[in-house]
Formats: sequence, structure tokens, C-alpha cells
Amino acid sequence: MKPCITALLVTTCMTLSSVSLGAQTLTIATVNNSDMIRMQKLSKAFESEHPDIKLNWVVLEENVLRQRLTTDIATQGGQFDVLTIGMYEAALWGAKGWLQPMQNLPTAYDLQDIFPAVREGLSAKGTLYALPFYAESSMTYYRTDLFKDAGLVMPEHPTWEQIGEFAGKLNKPEQEQYGLCLRGKAGWGENMALITTLANGFGARWFNEQWQPEFTGTEWKNALTFYVDTMKKAGPPGASSNGFNENLALFNSGKCAIWVDASVAGSFVTDKSQSKVSEHVGFTYAPQQVTDKGSAWMYSWALAIPTSSKAKDAAQTFATWATSKEYGALVAEKDGIANVPPGTRASTYSEAYLQAAPFARVTLESLKVADPTKPTLKPVPYIGIQLVTIPEFQAIGTQVGKLFSAALIGQTTVDQALAAAQQTTEREMKRAGYPK
Repeated sequence: MKPCITALLVTTCMTLSSVSLGAQTLTIATVNNSDMIRMQKLSKAFESEHPDIKLNWVVLEENVLRQRLTTDIATQGGQFDVLTIGMYEAALWGAKGWLQPMQNLPTAYDLQDIFPAVREGLSAKGTLYALPFYAESSMTYYRTDLFKDAGLVMPEHPTWEQIGEFAGKLNKPEQEQYGLCLRGKAGWGENMALITTLANGFGARWFNEQWQPEFTGTEWKNALTFYVDTMKKAGPPGASSNGFNENLALFNSGKCAIWVDASVAGSFVTDKSQSKVSEHVGFTYAPQQVTDKGSAWMYSWALAIPTSSKAKDAAQTFATWATSKEYGALVAEKDGIANVPPGTRASTYSEAYLQAAPFARVTLESLKVADPTKPTLKPVPYIGIQLVTIPEFQAIGTQVGKLFSAALIGQTTVDQALAAAQQTTEREMKRAGYPK
């Protein structure tokens, strides 16, 4: 570099020198749920430890986040340095070479402490492409006070039919108390995550062994009929607009007697600062019906680095910190041990954590038995419990989710929605060349 000979050039050279010494801004794309908002708040500790790394946050609603990240990474747009993605994207995008392998992690990170199933779910061909922030299954949340007053007893392993009966008895819309809250917002990771596990419990599957969709079968009809009928009879108004965050707000405000959703909500519904019913929440396993196979999902929100990032080393430094034991200890110190991100590390499940987090045992046992390689009663050619790990699923799942959301609000019948789902899926799979 030529010597700086004027005050202006001196300023310019000093700026360039500071960049060359490693001063970088990371743009982090994440989802707008409570755990990620907490991460953003606590990241001030990271910035104080790493003064040469600044963090720029882009916090988005779940469906919007997925759309933005998919577009950016497929076009190698390079807008983001750290992506909040799930097991679906990690496996597919990693295999395509779109994500930076998570290698050379510090010894203190203790990768072996991460549950094997979580590591495998975020890997492709044995290479880890994302670090898990938290992992979740699904479970049933219910109001113990309402059950007691009504003389009802929640089984440890309820069936969907039992859930429907309880919901009908506890539904009191005149008091703004609704029997059952389930996701209705269209999206492959929104309503279809819930509906697919419900359908799995009824013995359904997305595809048979020849990759032919099965929406016109008896199992899917029984499952979707139950979902639509029960939500119409005992669900809240506007259910087709409700995803995880909306139903969490309804439950915490005392408007849901029963809620089936992600196990990560356990710390939110027991937090007195968030929940009006924190002292009256029971936890049990996700409902099943004719089978328990695939009745509870397995998922992880994880941090990944796109190959298009120009700050890969700094990005890995942040992702490592945010998913470390150190971060878990920081959460425990600031917000209580029950709020430590769940489902990823064996060391999290200490006796102190199990005593502080009444939902922890259900989460742990659900994750232990969840098997994405055998997600349904009948054999399938795909991997994934609440999703199908093929590139085409994102578009297909979202389209089917829209059809089922339309059935929920009465724009179409269950039979019409299933027929349209069959037609749409057959067309897209044929276009994609399945079976391959």
C-alpha cells in the first residue's frame, strides 16, 4: 500500500487497516421466537468479548425467514453471514455445497455432548453443516386446573380421539376459553408440521414406497376430518392465521385448555412473566391414534454459515458461542436454568434442570424415541417425521398447507382439499422425476 500523504488519506488508511485487522459486521438472520430474541439480547456479552465483531440482526416471522433464506442461498446472494435454519435445510443445502462445514471447533465446545440424533440431523454424508441452538419434539400442554374442575384426567399417552373429547368438554367460547389450539397458518413448517404428525398417528404417510402420494387414502381422510371438525367445534376463531407464536400467546393468556405443539414452549408457558396460567400447566406426550410412530416430531433450530459469507471465521466464532455450554450457563444465570435452550446437549439434563423444568422429561424421552428414518406405520422411501427431506417438499408442503388451511375455514371440503393435494403433489413429483 502506498504511504498516506494527506489527512484524508491517513483517515482512509486507518479505516482500511482496521478492516484488515478483523473488524467485521455479521448479519444474522433468525426467527422471531422467544429463545432467539433472548439470544439477541444476550449477544451483548459476545460483542464485549469480541470487540472486533459487530452483530446486525434480521429477525423475521418463520415463513418469511424461510422464504428469504431460500432465495438468498439459492442465488448465492450473500446477504447473511449466519442463518437460522432447521434439519431440512441443513441436510439439503449442505449436500449442495451451499453451507460451510462446521469444522475445527474448539475442544471446550464438546461436540460429543450434542445428542447423536441432533448431530446426524444437521449433517450430510457425515459432515456437520449447522450447530444446534435448540432441539425440540412436540408435546401436549393442558390446563390442570380446568381438567380438575371438569373431573377429567389426562392420560400419559393420549389419543387424538381423547384430545377431541376433552376439547369439546372444555370449550367455552362465551368465556373466551377454547378447547383446543392447533396450528392453522399455512406453511410446510407451520400447519403441515402439526398436521403431518397427526396424520402419522392415524397411520397415514406422504408417499408410498414408489413415491406415489396417498392423500386420497382412508388414513389421510380420517386425520384431516378429525383436525377440521375438532378445530371447528372447539378451536379459537381465526385459527387459520395461528402458528406457533399465536397459539403460544393464546395459551399464555388463558384462552386454550389444550395445546399440542413444540416442546420448546415448555419454558415459556411456565414463565410467570409471560404466562397468566404458569402455575396450572400440565405436560404430557404428543397424541397418537392407531400408532405412536411419527406422532411427535423432531426438529432443531440451528445456526449455519452460507458459503457466500465473506466473514466465515467470525460467523463460526459467533455460532460456536451461541450454541455452547458457556451460552447455556449465561442463560441460566440471567433468566433461570429452566430457560436454557433444550434438547441439544446431554449435559443440560442435570438433576437441577430436571427439577426446575417440569417439561424436561417429556422432551427428553420424546427426542429419544423420535426416528426420522422410520417415521410412519407403513414403510416410506423418505427421511423426516413432520416433513419429507427432498428439495421439492418446501414448495409441495406449503401448497398442501394452503389447501388444508382453506378446508379449516370452510372454503373447501376435506374431500376436495385432499383431492387437490393429491393432484398437486402428483404433478410436482412427476415434474421432478420421481422415483429417482
